[in-house]
Amino acid sequence: MRKPILIVLHQEHSTAGRVGYALQRLGFGFDVRRPRYCDPLPATLHEHSGAIIFGGPMSANDADDFIRREIDWIAVPLKENKPFLGICLGAQMCARALGARVFLHPLGHAEIGYYPIRPTPAGLAVVDPWPEQVYQWHREGFDLPSGAELLAVGDMFQVQAFRYGRSYALQFHPDVTDLTIHRWTTHGHSRLEMPGAKPRATHFADRAVYDYSARAWLARFLEHWIGDEAIGGN
Repeated sequence: MRKPILIVLHQEHSTAGRVGYALQRLGFGFDVRRPRYCDPLPATLHEHSGAIIFGGPMSANDADDFIRREIDWIAVPLKENKPFLGICLGAQMCARALGARVFLHPLGHAEIGYYPIRPTPAGLAVVDPWPEQVYQWHREGFDLPSGAELLAVGDMFQVQAFRYGRSYALQFHPDVTDLTIHRWTTHGHSRLEMPGAKPRATHFADRAVYDYSARAWLARFLEHWIGDEAIGGN
């Protein structure tokens, strides 16, 4: 029997979205934790197939105790060589755990909407092809950690994906659903006014163009990420 994936979320009503649906199709269940609401994180991943830290409106540079605890906790999958995935905030936490800088754009720009990314040769070795554009919702980026392998680059924030052993970090959001985008652009509409952000209408128009390739990429990426866990369930 396959062990569950540890899912770390940051808001009361957040879900694993499309990433969760894809993992369920691979036969995995979930162990959902919300450290922001005092859920503990396990001291070991021996009872889990892997772990994913998702996004949130906070910053990896915030002084909140749960932010510090999550960053420190990433040492667990790193030490145990277990599959780990950080998405947006989770990716920034992973970068910080590995000693890299998380920073605001020098001109105050944000990526809010669909933006192009370009895979590196290392990224193409993981998954080929990558989507031409991916959904973004962030105003901070991160440097490539020492010893990490760059997988994809962007224009506004250069580092869009990296790998460090069995740990992967994605600045963009392969997890979003149509409902997610509707909710974020409605309740987070102030982000749409930030320099560099795309108008709300283009979020849905671009999704019609780029979503199929993003969905296909995600399925292949997750199969690669979980690796032997998807076969042996160990």
